[in-house]
Amino acid sequence: MIAAQLALLAAALFAGAAFYINFAEQPARLALDDRALLAEWKIAYPRGYLLQAPLAMLGGVLGFLAWYWLARPEFLVGAALMLANWPWTLLVIARVNKRLMATAPEEAGAQSRALIVKWNGLHAVRTGLGFAAALAFLIGLIAK
Repeated sequence: MIAAQLALLAAALFAGAAFYINFAEQPARLALDDRALLAEWKIAYPRGYLLQAPLAMLGGVLGFLAWYWLARPEFLVGAALMLANWPWTLLVIARVNKRLMATAPEEAGAQSRALIVKWNGLHAVRTGLGFAAALAFLIGLIAK
């Protein structure tokens, strides 16, 4: 049962961090001029990655363990949702990340701003996956 509870905790932490980025950090950074916007994103993204990547993996692994031990399909669904963050990030978001990281601050402008706005929309999918996983884990914990 501890794996199930820890899976929920990991998913909730992941979802909360992702939501904070979409709801608070992104709007605040968009108030900056283009050069400062890009500079802030380049600093914040690696830090967010170091926080969220392990939580996605941990939540997925713990969810699979809970599914194995408790035989509740909600944990399998939650685990899959948590782990879906990895291919989504590596196959979809990474292209935008690479373009932003390769943009020099003096080249910042409308194009880099548009990429950061696009990045936020793609990141919102990660937020949704985190909340959906947390909900699946919560249902698995309260289901009989």
